[in-house]
Amino acid sequence: MTDAVLPDFVPHRIAVLGAGSWGTALAWLLGESGRSVALWARDPALAAAIHRERENVRYLPGVPLPASVAPTADLSAALADADAVVLAVPAQAVREVTTAARDRLPPQAGLLVAAKGLEVSTGLRLTEVVAAAGPPGVIERTAVMSGPNLAGEIVRRMPTVTVVAAAQPHWARAFQAMLATPFFRVYLNPDVTGVELGGALKNPIALAAGISDGLGFGQNTKAALLTRGLAEMTRLGVAAGAQAATFAGLSGLGDLVATAHSPLSRNYRLGLALGRGQPLASALADLGHVAEGVPTTEAACRLAERLGVEIPITAELRRVLFEGRSPRDAVAALMTRAFREEG
Repeated sequence: MTDAVLPDFVPHRIAVLGAGSWGTALAWLLGESGRSVALWARDPALAAAIHRERENVRYLPGVPLPASVAPTADLSAALADADAVVLAVPAQAVREVTTAARDRLPPQAGLLVAAKGLEVSTGLRLTEVVAAAGPPGVIERTAVMSGPNLAGEIVRRMPTVTVVAAAQPHWARAFQAMLATPFFRVYLNPDVTGVELGGALKNPIALAAGISDGLGFGQNTKAALLTRGLAEMTRLGVAAGAQAATFAGLSGLGDLVATAHSPLSRNYRLGLALGRGQPLASALADLGHVAEGVPTTEAACRLAERLGVEIPITAELRRVLFEGRSPRDAVAALMTRAFREEG
């Protein structure tokens, strides 16, 4: 059946897999719209606490959940009768959770990948991981969302915009209608690869922006870092099959601007700590959340090496994170590279 003859619909029974700050914010958003939402947490103690307190004190405190949001640690119960599933777990857990859900996914349910990152062990985009680990044909009903979407601002009803991309326009429209509220606007984009890579590749650059601020550098430095970072994101994305224009949109430039400046951004906060001299292990422990920029740095460098693409900022960040190079030495290496034309 082609998309042209499929009727538009709005999913109303939704399973959100992942009860971190992002998954909880999405469950709140959907519940506020009157959707029936099952919020799945891997940790039974967390699910019980959310059920008892009616808020996620651990990851998103101070945000009461609508009555239509039902926390659970039972994956089968969460997925039962769902007509849409939102995957909001950390990027490196997508394969495990998709595999666990494989035989439980309702056969007609759409799948929205709300996680951002690349799988380190394979270099795959997360929709590719879903296609490999999920049931046959699942990719035909899979979409991805990305954009400047800080959870702490969404739950304060601040005007926010996102973008959804899907191979099947029918599913893109369904998720657009499902997510949209008067303060959460949803655009569509047919470039699944670009939207996905924009959301992933901006995290290392945002982490580097935090390092720049932690070192005490000014706006000249940060503007150059973000501009050249966007250039290398685009270069790598195009080599991987994305459209260059996508990186000037919400999932590229938009997400980068938000993530590289906000104290709500985990990647920015981690970079700030590293720039101030805190060791990575200690900074991660203090953060208490997953910072996707760390594994994505490694995955992006591997992808760039495979495709023969230069990504100097991300490559230097890799040396800082995993090889013991000091941030100041990384900056010096970038500033003394061979001269070239902008582009």
